[in-house]
Amino acid sequence: MAAHPDKSIPKMFIRPYDIKAAYTFFSDPETTPENVQMAHREIVMDRLQKSGRYLLIEDTSELSWSGNEPIPGLGEIGSGAEGTQGFHLHTILAANWGWEIEQRAAKWDGRPAVEVIGLPVQHYNVRQPRPEGEPKNNSKVRKQRARESQWWQEAGNALGPAPEGEEIQWTRVCDRGADIYEMLVDCQGLGHLFVIRAAQDRCLTDEQGRKITGKLFQTARSQPSLGGFELNLRARPNQAARTAQLHLSVCKIWLRAPQRPGKRPGSLPPVPCSVVRVWEPDPPPGVTPLEWILLTDWPVESFEQALEVALVYSTRWLIEEFHKALKTGTKAEALQLKDAQALFAAIAIKSLVALRLLDLRERTRINPEAPAEEAGFDELELAVLREVLQRPIKTIRDVALAIGRLGGHMNRKSDGMPGWQTLFSGMERLSNWVEGARIALKMTKFG
Repeated sequence: MAAHPDKSIPKMFIRPYDIKAAYTFFSDPETTPENVQMAHREIVMDRLQKSGRYLLIEDTSELSWSGNEPIPGLGEIGSGAEGTQGFHLHTILAANWGWEIEQRAAKWDGRPAVEVIGLPVQHYNVRQPRPEGEPKNNSKVRKQRARESQWWQEAGNALGPAPEGEEIQWTRVCDRGADIYEMLVDCQGLGHLFVIRAAQDRCLTDEQGRKITGKLFQTARSQPSLGGFELNLRARPNQAARTAQLHLSVCKIWLRAPQRPGKRPGSLPPVPCSVVRVWEPDPPPGVTPLEWILLTDWPVESFEQALEVALVYSTRWLIEEFHKALKTGTKAEALQLKDAQALFAAIAIKSLVALRLLDLRERTRINPEAPAEEAGFDELELAVLREVLQRPIKTIRDVALAIGRLGGHMNRKSDGMPGWQTLFSGMERLSNWVEGARIALKMTKFG
């Protein structure tokens, strides 16, 4: 899969025996995502026990096989319309946050690059159909079933408690889907810090949780600006990439616990945290202004600390890049395996393939002028790359551009860095040449 990331299983192999062996492997009950990724996850968790500040960037992506023949083990996706099938992939991507205090400034032209570590947790969630005979709109019964909001708590439990000691810091970085009271409480119980974009306009309370003191959004929007900074924004649907002029504010708050079935009002504890608001006061004409209302339990008392929280949240786009690499680059949704368990195992491997190029792209942002040997490629791969392109490849940036050139990137200044599909195409061509080089090295009698 690493050599041919976007190919079907029959096209990955030359010998029919190998094709049959691959299908046998994926159909084995012991070929689970947990077993397939076990060594990788152990390495990642071992790194997370070492001194450092780590971001655990988290999100769910929907993978679809709709329009195909029914695949046993898949469930409804989207609105649950007839013929839809797939599952929800919930991933935590670990990265090292290396932004030091000396880097803090009032102007910032983009999110800081981070060192990609790997995937400590990846869950494959399938929606279960409503039991036969159960009324469609029975809210009482529905509340007793497992909820998709629990996926975030399950991921936290799989991570386990953060190591004790100030020299190690774990921070969960999530979008609005994680704005769940139980998620916030569990994070604090497990020693996980959090930076989560608010989705609910929650009531605020006092330390005892006895009286309502305001509403979250109004309180956040009423705080004065601490100062401004610039941030490069990626292109979005109907909006071109641009540089936004943003402002920051901060306020300490207590989030009031919501009412839950079987719990009397006020029995659940409030959540102490801070709210950091990031907003665009003067957007360009016709552009929806950016606004992030972020919940965090990081210490935030100054502009510099608020800026760091904002930049931490901006790294959340890395998980979107991972899912894009998985879907667009490896064409995960084009797999034609016949049951969900086999699909899960194959995607567990494709996830690690996608991770390699995500790592390369991030390395080009951390230090593009670092030696090519630090790009994550072995000696033979770099030697073949230099021989094929007949050019010196000295830096990580050179490696990324060379892989892109193999995939059809023109390497002009106006082209920017290669995209996912181009990188995956280039990697496939490089893998073919490297395999040819290995065969040639074995055929010494023809030398």
